[in-house]
Amino acid sequence: MPVSLCADIERLETFFATAKQVCIVVHTHPDGDAVGSGVALLEYFRRCRGVEARLLLPDPASASLDFLLPADGVLDASRDREAALTWLEASDLVVCLDLNAFTRAEGLDAPLRASRAPKVLIDHHLHPDREAFDLVFSETEISSASELLYQVLLALPGVGAAERLPLQVLTPLLAGMTTDTNNFANSVFPSTLRMASELLAAGVDRDALLDKLYQRYSENRFRAMGACLAERLVITPEGVAYVVLDKAFLDRFSLQEGETEGFVNLPLGIGRVRMSLLLKEAENHFRVSIRSKEGVSANRLASAAFHGGGHERAAGGKLFFPQDIPSPEAAAAYIETTTARFMRNPAPSETE
Repeated sequence: MPVSLCADIERLETFFATAKQVCIVVHTHPDGDAVGSGVALLEYFRRCRGVEARLLLPDPASASLDFLLPADGVLDASRDREAALTWLEASDLVVCLDLNAFTRAEGLDAPLRASRAPKVLIDHHLHPDREAFDLVFSETEISSASELLYQVLLALPGVGAAERLPLQVLTPLLAGMTTDTNNFANSVFPSTLRMASELLAAGVDRDALLDKLYQRYSENRFRAMGACLAERLVITPEGVAYVVLDKAFLDRFSLQEGETEGFVNLPLGIGRVRMSLLLKEAENHFRVSIRSKEGVSANRLASAAFHGGGHERAAGGKLFFPQDIPSPEAAAAYIETTTARFMRNPAPSETE
């Protein structure tokens, strides 16, 4: 594991050893990495430490990730806010995964700040809010929060190898890493492949995992994918591909949360495309996903134009109406104007 992680493991072990009630929190609209790392840590506390823990989701995860969730121990704060806040307030340790600041948990932001419990961050995004946490494990040159959590768990006393962790911990870790790398298509490092090899050797069934992750979507997802490319894909002269999915399109295909996962990556297969944006309409805003090729900073565009951020080549944000644009119909013009200006100097800034 990176040397930078080692110095704080002893302190982390003290937090873990003394905790009696743990609250685990991930980012809003939890993806595979958030759910995978969150479930893995939940099962670690319950199965390896015998500690009471709960995973708090700010809002529901995609139905395609339901198979990762245990029968109990997960609280959806959007559906049972009182239970979520009661658990958070009573916890004597808070661990945040796959988010770089409390604001990424949206509705749980203020309660997290109000908690008097020690707070630990394990994350792989740029610019972590270090002052908000008592202990921070932050690495950006890593595939996912799941991979970082795996390295942290291995470094704890008495672990040292994947075989010493139960499959209920290892399987969601592989799920999180697999989804955040787009099934090993991006953000893959030597440590990523080592982790995958070690988890397979420890008994994780990758074939069964891939079946559940990628082969159980609804028929409508694929019909929507075809319509998305045929009807909505626009490529600008600067090599920016974008797709705007308004409410009418989403309703037409009855698309549920998570069923557009991966759509933003499709235009990157086109040679002249250097960046891809997917906008999906929600209440009073578009959720924006951005992916880019080498030399083009998705993170910088997300920060400058969409109230967001992320990684150099994978980022996201939001576009509000009427604050940013007068109406949903103005999204295309905003994208074309903003990206034309951005693509004059698309490289990452020196601080990234």
